[in-house]
Amino acid sequence: MGLLTRACARGLGGVLALILVVVASACDRDANPAIGRHAAHGIVEDVDRDNAQVLIEHDDVPGLMPAMTMNFLVRDAAVLARLARGQVIDFELEFTGRSYEVVDFEVVGEGAFDAGWRRLGDGLVRSSPVPDFELVDQSGARVHFAELGDRVLLIDFIYTECPGPCPVQTARQVALQRRIPEALRPRIHFLSLSLDPEHDGPAELERYAKARGADLSTWSFLTGPPETLASLARAYGVGSLRKENGTIDHTLVTFLVHEGRVLERYLPKPGEEDRLLADLVALAD
Repeated sequence: MGLLTRACARGLGGVLALILVVVASACDRDANPAIGRHAAHGIVEDVDRDNAQVLIEHDDVPGLMPAMTMNFLVRDAAVLARLARGQVIDFELEFTGRSYEVVDFEVVGEGAFDAGWRRLGDGLVRSSPVPDFELVDQSGARVHFAELGDRVLLIDFIYTECPGPCPVQTARQVALQRRIPEALRPRIHFLSLSLDPEHDGPAELERYAKARGADLSTWSFLTGPPETLASLARAYGVGSLRKENGTIDHTLVTFLVHEGRVLERYLPKPGEEDRLLADLVALAD
């Protein structure tokens, strides 16, 4: 085959590959009309530059999702560098069918945190209210959120058949629980809510907790009606998606809650356990 013939063959192959990509993209859009770019509006709650993520409390995104607080991917380093806590933004959101990404934004306001400020350590943080609930713990006992009183709460979302991230998350929390000064432990309570309540009954949660060394005197692993737990996950901005193999992709985040309000959110990254312990002690002491 001559050079020209080979070049033409390669060119034809490239054209065919491009056609296949276009057809596949069109099929994806037909299967899920939400795939593509959407205009959105919200408030930047936090920026995680190490993991290229931003936490945004946003309004309804028509055709995509209801109003909630959620982590979004930010692949563009220049866009990530411009984001900061407290910005009121109009942003462009891209949904690929697998991930949600902020591709661009415009700051349309500042100082959105006039209401809801709370003191945390030596500074102030903007807090947001969380819903009340009544669920069942690993012993089968009812746990009513309102009855936890003024205890400082550490809340996360897990499921017992999680292949890796949840056990690692729980192991971090166990290590943190053991570092809390003994005198402060009665004032602090851990809550782990199941993302898979149809499987995670009290017995499964108890086995999971004991296998990882959790001190259940100040830690409740909770289950209950699926619709209640799904609603709580949405309220806390924990995105979750069940995959075909049965695993659940979800946001690994820990919430510091006091007096019915989220004061801070912590992602699993170096140094966060020390910052979280300091915040716990500051609130409980």
